Amino acid sequence: MSEPDIISDDEQLERTLRPRSLDDFVGQAGQRTNLKVFIEAALARGETLDHVLLSGPPGLGKTTLANIIASELGVSMRTTSGPALERQGDLAAILTGLEPGDVLFIDEIHRLARPVEEILYPAMEDYAIDIVIGKGPGARSIRLDVPQFTLIGATTRMGLLSAPLRDRFGVSARLDYYPEEDLAKIVERSASLLGVQMDSSSAHELARRSRGTPRIANRLLRRVRDFAEVKGDGTVSKQLCDTALNMLEVDTLGLDKVDQRILETLITKFTGEAVGLSTLATAIGEDKETVEEVYEPYLLQQGLLKRTPRGRMATERAYSHLGVDRGANVAAQNSDDSLF
Repeated sequence: MSEPDIISDDEQLERTLRPRSLDDFVGQAGQRTNLKVFIEAALARGETLDHVLLSGPPGLGKTTLANIIASELGVSMRTTSGPALERQGDLAAILTGLEPGDVLFIDEIHRLARPVEEILYPAMEDYAIDIVIGKGPGARSIRLDVPQFTLIGATTRMGLLSAPLRDRFGVSARLDYYPEEDLAKIVERSASLLGVQMDSSSAHELARRSRGTPRIANRLLRRVRDFAEVKGDGTVSKQLCDTALNMLEVDTLGLDKVDQRILETLITKFTGEAVGLSTLATAIGEDKETVEEVYEPYLLQQGLLKRTPRGRMATERAYSHLGVDRGANVAAQNSDDSLF
């Protein structure tokens, strides 16, 4: 089987597990309720929905919600991403190709190039774009009308959005990590769609180790299903779930090897002292943006890591989770220092 076929199969599986309506979407109750009101109001008035900004950590359902919004509105959705729009002409071609009422979804919208972002301003406000023709003294600007559309932007880095762009969104929805109860419902729904036999206790165990993230929950479910089919009779019991997750090196809080290495490095190598992000990333062999964007949010949310003006530090809960006596650890390090 070729690589494109494998990718296609994975994408098809992801589409199968994604909810298709707001009623099927589990979690984010407040944001879901608000979006439903805004969509129904826009439909009742026969207007396009205000532009929507979806923010939050990766894997919480921003792309899924964008698809649902387009479906609830009964329109088509065009999908692209910030890094893919390198020139103004790239965005202009997409905007002029939209049908009235369509949704344009831009993932990682915080990574738009500034010239591309500037062409969005009149498009969002006046449904028109300004195109410069020619160069030098003979250059002239013409304004082209574009169909009325709804822009949905998704970002994991709200702080990197410029104020002019952020202020042009009429609806802003922040997605937060999911509680265990909601994740367990998502796991049970996905298990049903995949034809996996799983009891409630197994669903809760998997949810507890999924870092509050549906994407991770669904990924772990597929891997646990593999263990169940190869090592068992295909049924996922709590014991099998626990064994499989331990084999995958996902601990009881959902921490993987990198999470644990971050905490162990802070505790053992730096004896609990504050450490700068660049130093920490170098010490664990990871890119600092990856540490900051992928691993830190969950460690902070779990109270295992804290940021201080001097750098990152492990908390008392991190010591307890890893089974390290803080006093003994500091005393041992002081003893080692005294030898030099």
